[in-house]
Amino acid sequence: QVQLVESGGRLVQTGGSLRLSCADAGRTRTTYAMGWFRQAPGKEREFLTAIRWSGGATNYADSVKGRFTISRDNAKNTVYLEMNSMRPEDTAIYYCNVIDLYGQDYWGQGTQVIVSS
Repeated sequence: QVQLVESGGRLVQTGGSLRLSCADAGRTRTTYAMGWFRQAPGKEREFLTAIRWSGGATNYADSVKGRFTISRDNAKNTVYLEMNSMRPEDTAIYYCNVIDLYGQDYWGQGTQVIVSS
């Protein structure tokens, strides 16, 4: 039932900004947290940031702290990722993730972000 729809990935220049969205179309109202991961070519999936659905507590990976911001709109069942001061090493496929109250997680299809030098 959980279906995550990601959007916003595109080509952007170094130093530019980008905003990604992820809508939980099949939300069961048991969401514990939502987050963002990415996978760069030749690398493993990397945790970026997450936000608790109730209360809005956040955490960030060191690689994006101070540059990326996660936010949510509970009414729209949507999580956002605002990316600033982007670097070529930010090039990756970005994935949205949901974890429910029972510890089960779900993934979106991914959206491609390319940062040109």
